[in-house]
Amino acid sequence: METSDKAAAAAEGPAEEPTGIAAQDWAQASADPRYRAAVVDLLGALAYGELAAFERLAEDAKLAPTLGDKAELAKMAAAEFQHFQRLRDRLAAIDAEPTGAMEPFAAPLDEFHRQTAPSDWLEGLVKAYVGDSIASDFYREVAARLDSDTRALVLAVLDDTGHATFAVEKVRAAIEADPRVGGRLALWARRLMGEALSQAQRVVADRDALSTMLVGGVADGFDLAEVGKMFSRITEAHTKRMAALGLAA
Repeated sequence: METSDKAAAAAEGPAEEPTGIAAQDWAQASADPRYRAAVVDLLGALAYGELAAFERLAEDAKLAPTLGDKAELAKMAAAEFQHFQRLRDRLAAIDAEPTGAMEPFAAPLDEFHRQTAPSDWLEGLVKAYVGDSIASDFYREVAARLDSDTRALVLAVLDDTGHATFAVEKVRAAIEADPRVGGRLALWARRLMGEALSQAQRVVADRDALSTMLVGGVADGFDLAEVGKMFSRITEAHTKRMAALGLAA
């Protein structure tokens, strides 16, 4: 989500040459019905996530303290809706009914957002930055094992809409103005981290195609040990984002 993360990854050197499904395009990879089902699930989950992000940012704009802040959030919300449209159109293009693909993920994601409803403007910013970034990290991990066409789409819709820089600037300024805010927001961010990881694990466990993809039955390179490493990497990235916000992990 953050450009600094991308720069750090680039500094590590060129990525390994893709193999297996990651070296195929959609036409080749989708010949396997299990893989096709996994991708429909993945795009459905991501599409509903983008739609929910649009709704949440539009709602958060009502809490913005200034007109400029309201306009910034509205712009980000519009970008999230464009991402949703791309995913919806892709689902239709591969002969998957978009609403049907999103439906299994609506209730669990809505429940996550219900349980983590922010009480003020700053909590809303932290939620968008922390929660959305955890989801983006998860999808990027999976994207590395997808066919080239699906991978390109997933990475494109995960592009930062500007929320990362915006949130960091606003939260750090608020903590500088009142250091007591930092403790409250740190507790809030830790709660978000726990809820987000639990939700991701529940969603994967409930969807056979996605779980099969993650443990190596469809996509290449994942096994149960690798799934554990994946969540460790996501946790490490969260710790770095907390530091960027000026909060203790």
